[in-house]
Amino acid sequence: MLWQVGVLVFCLVIAAVISRRIRLMIHLRREANPALTKGGSEEGLRRVVFPLTALVIVLVARSILSHWHHVNLFKLAAPLLLAMAGIRLTVHALKRAFPQAGWLTTFEKFFATAAWVVVALHITGVLPTVIDGLEQIGFSIGKAKLNLWMLLQGILTVLVTVLVALWIAGAIESRLMRTEGLDPNMKLVFARLSKALLLVLAVTLGLPLVGIDLTALSVFGGALGVGLGFGMQKIAANYVSGFILLLDRSIRMGNLISVGNERGIVSQITTRYTVLKGMTGIESIVPNETLVGSVVQNETFTDPKVRISLPIQVSYAADLEQVMSILVLAAKTQPRVMDDPEPKAFVEAFADSGINLQLGFWIRDPVEGTLGIRSAINLEVWRRFKEEGIEIPFPQREVRILNPAPGLPISPASAGVSAVPQ
Repeated sequence: MLWQVGVLVFCLVIAAVISRRIRLMIHLRREANPALTKGGSEEGLRRVVFPLTALVIVLVARSILSHWHHVNLFKLAAPLLLAMAGIRLTVHALKRAFPQAGWLTTFEKFFATAAWVVVALHITGVLPTVIDGLEQIGFSIGKAKLNLWMLLQGILTVLVTVLVALWIAGAIESRLMRTEGLDPNMKLVFARLSKALLLVLAVTLGLPLVGIDLTALSVFGGALGVGLGFGMQKIAANYVSGFILLLDRSIRMGNLISVGNERGIVSQITTRYTVLKGMTGIESIVPNETLVGSVVQNETFTDPKVRISLPIQVSYAADLEQVMSILVLAAKTQPRVMDDPEPKAFVEAFADSGINLQLGFWIRDPVEGTLGIRSAINLEVWRRFKEEGIEIPFPQREVRILNPAPGLPISPASAGVSAVPQ
């Protein structure tokens, strides 16, 4: 046995050296021509190069050594290496189908361990005994009688069918998102409905395949209904509200909306919440129920154009017609300001310190933000006012001494008191 272990370790070391050279060649090829790796075949080959190389070397060594010695350990190692290659290929395919699924790394380790244990039990002949022992552990759910082996088969079958259903749902969603002429909200609705239906179909097909009657799950269904009625009301309400938002098309991807104190662009609509990306880059997660039950300001619902107002104050000595002309010209210098409707200036009020005016203009891209356009126009107005000598007033306070004390001068100027800006 010891010599088999030594030869097997030597074979694995040789396989590791060869696979390292092959992975290096794959890496150099990827750097030389990145376009060749877009399909993911290079990554899949890199993942299975070690188990396949080790499998070939172990099979060759087994065929040679079998003429002189027993090779039971090699007979055990070959299926394990083959299982390792199959598991890595399966996980690679799943990662291609679900690129956002971080749980696949944990799934790979768990499934690899379970598969190796099953293969080892099968090769050693212990697997039938283990299955008989699991079948002896029985229990009842309602009128249905189950055992632990049947339950494990059901879990494995449902897991496989659910993964297949998720892969099909991902393919359908990818195809829908590439479809032109279909409303974006309807794309999301169809994708979510197809995913839910496929998952239900996977469970209803997977359990009967191993002999589990679906009526046996009625107890769990009743408990789930009670849970939804008491502890999961908000989750269910948000789920339904998500479909309402998608179906009535009141909020779409890319809309600029305000709800409560949150304002931003709709970047994602899920079954439970909607993501708003603010102008500062901060993302706010808003429950769908809040969007359905609250007043929402959608600045790009039917028309992306929005009007922006800039308050400006000038002194009473300024020529108002000249000032209004300067304001309009300052707005027209900005490329984001629309020509139709054209910018307009208005006299708003006669205030204490000066005359209040308002510059109104329209932009067609509010999703790009409004602070930049406001700052640019204010800066242009300030430059033109400075060139024309137009004063922008500021509050002033004049202090007068009405009843001076004896010995103090009556004139404020002689007393050193003057108008002080505030």
